[in-house]
Amino acid sequence: MELGLRGRQVLITGASQGIGAGAAEAFAEEGCNLHLAARNAAALGELAERLTATYGIEARCHPVDLAEPQAAAALAEAVGELDVLLNNAGDIPGGSLDAIDSAAWRAGWKVKVEGYIDLTRAIYAAMRGRGRGVIINNIGNAGERLDADYIAGTTGNAALMAFTRAVGGRSLRDGIRVVGVNPGPVDTDRIYKLLRQRAKEWLGDEEKWPELQARYPLGRPASVREVVDLMVFLASDRSGYTSGTVITVDGGITSCNSII
Repeated sequence: MELGLRGRQVLITGASQGIGAGAAEAFAEEGCNLHLAARNAAALGELAERLTATYGIEARCHPVDLAEPQAAAALAEAVGELDVLLNNAGDIPGGSLDAIDSAAWRAGWKVKVEGYIDLTRAIYAAMRGRGRGVIINNIGNAGERLDADYIAGTTGNAALMAFTRAVGGRSLRDGIRVVGVNPGPVDTDRIYKLLRQRAKEWLGDEEKWPELQARYPLGRPASVREVVDLMVFLASDRSGYTSGTVITVDGGITSCNSII
């Protein structure tokens, strides 16, 4: 399907690995020019070099820690005119209310929750001036499948779902679409870390994590492409009537009642 994205300018945060790197590849395949932001400058450089050589697009690297004051505003200024923002940076730690202290909770929210909000505020203002743009928030299904063993993340994701729906509910008045994607388990390093942690807590042995994975639909997490291909479609004009909504990609996990 031709999505008509060739030549558009896309900023992806958390682009050095996982869903962020996968999204960069998918947008590059569509001929988009990329702004790649993350803390790991070396990984960004390698990714940008490969995507430029493979797809003939332009890719600029922005090494940045979005937890730093004014980092979002500085990044927004550095990238200039954008067609698409994909908020993807952040890694909120797992754990129950007793296990996650205030410092860990706030550190996790600093990048993912506050970072999404700050960067959206800065980029939205610039997009509104041009009367067009798309903002995609990569959130996570814990925001709707509430999880006491991931208390900081489930609460933060729920907040970002509300933020996405509230901003996106009016944004078409400014020519901007704001949408969210809620992945469930995805085949990245993060999910295996979480599986090991939960196998230790629930089963008494972190090496029993395959028993927990077996409970997933199809006995596996989603592939990165099963998530990022949706993001690319949402960024395109073929999804031009979509705003103020959050789409879940978790194989039906949120809709079932079993513990996963």
